[in-house]
Amino acid sequence: MSETLRYGIIGTGMMGVEHINNLLVLDGVEVVAICDPDTGSLDTAGTLVPSAACFDDHHSLLDAGGLDALVVATPNMTHADLLLDVVDTGLPVLVEKPLCATVADCHRVIEAAGPDAMVWVGLEYRYMPAIAGLVESVAAGTVGPIRMVAIREHRFPFLEKVGDWNRFNSNTGGTLVEKCCHFFDLMSLITGAVPVRVMASGAQDVNHLDEKYDGQVPDIIDNAYVIVDFDTGARGMLDLCMFAEATRNQEEISVVGDLGKVEALVPESVLRTGIRGQDQIGDVHEVHVQNPDIGYQGHHHGSSYIEHTRFRDAVLAGTGPESGLNEGLWSVAVGEAAQLSIQESRFVDVDEVMMSGRAETRNV
Repeated sequence: MSETLRYGIIGTGMMGVEHINNLLVLDGVEVVAICDPDTGSLDTAGTLVPSAACFDDHHSLLDAGGLDALVVATPNMTHADLLLDVVDTGLPVLVEKPLCATVADCHRVIEAAGPDAMVWVGLEYRYMPAIAGLVESVAAGTVGPIRMVAIREHRFPFLEKVGDWNRFNSNTGGTLVEKCCHFFDLMSLITGAVPVRVMASGAQDVNHLDEKYDGQVPDIIDNAYVIVDFDTGARGMLDLCMFAEATRNQEEISVVGDLGKVEALVPESVLRTGIRGQDQIGDVHEVHVQNPDIGYQGHHHGSSYIEHTRFRDAVLAGTGPESGLNEGLWSVAVGEAAQLSIQESRFVDVDEVMMSGRAETRNV
């Protein structure tokens, strides 16, 4: 491994460029190769790293060698087959969320990678300063045993991407996989528990209804409620709306335990804590959370920079990922269960989608 870690970027659309911008200000790393079949995306990324070798397919990039680490930021439906090639090289890789678009594809990658693979799934919401502060506070026992986790994301519609691939469930895994794997990961991280059952209600009511691609109208939902039961008895709830950009905070996370409640607000970056018997409604401890180690704010309030810092350090130390294949699998499984729950109007056991995914993998 070189003294300066040499990165290859596979996928140079919006998120690929975001990763490059983070790496440009991170010490000890260099982007030496970029890859994308779309000429416009590749040219845009090339202006940021003019010395990097350019490739129009990932096989050529991998065959060229000379890399210490990879970032995969391609559309969701490409992750499985691409990662099968990547893990075969043994190179450490950070792959954009979700790990794959389906549980079945996640199982394919996990079986091929083996238990020691350094595959880091980009679940960077963990590192937003206020959310990181909430996770730390909960882990310290501030509010006692966790009973309820409520996450609200009220935001803008899906952005335009190359070929508008993100308009269809078949490409993304569905909104509750594509977007909300972040939140199901946070629920598991906060509770320290395993999700066992999901109930969801959602629909496509507002967004993309006047769009057509090859005669097909987009089918991604734009609002939902999702309830998740965990094996500890804790419950999680997601309130998602993707036509609510006229709002103060995009994310509001509330955790309630026996002893009290802690909240994180983003982008205000506020952490609020109230303790039962000590604080009353309207009378809580509130702090603005900052992370002085953030060198680049980017699209995710500096969380991608912190994630890249930790990925780099893990690669150098030879340690495992903080959000790896297992975390990637479970976050996709809950999203897939939620999509199925909406489709069939019923509770869905997470084991059902896990076992179905394994069966599909065996039949490939």
